Formats: sequence, structure tokens, C-alpha cells
Amino acid sequence: MNNKIKIERAINGLTQEQLADLVSVTRQTINAIELKKFVPSTVLALKICKVFNKTIEEVFCLEEND
Repeated sequence: MNNKIKIERAINGLTQEQLADLVSVTRQTINAIELKKFVPSTVLALKICKVFNKTIEEVFCLEEND
């Protein structure tokens, strides 16, 4: 799953640690999501989007398989 978390963090001036604290996960979880090594639960994805004041579609998208 592709995501724009790193971009949104930069726009909002947040570190991985700060975002992690805001959504009650570890920094390692945020890092894994950004690197596409972990797909967040729906609840976690919604929490992340709420921090950025964005919709799910603005932050996350499915990878297209050709």
C-alpha cells in the first residue's frame, strides 16, 4: 500500500516520534508504514489521517498491479 505519510509529516513539521505519540504507536511502526513494510489497521490509518486533517484517499492508496 502506497502512502504519503512522510510528505504529510514534513508539511506538518512532525518527526516520526511525534506522529507515533499522537496516534499511540511506536516510531518503528510509523517507519515501517512509510517504508511499505507494514500495512496499518483501518483504525490506525484513520488516526493518522485525522492528525493531518486529510481523507484516507489523500494519504493512502492501493498499489496498482500491472
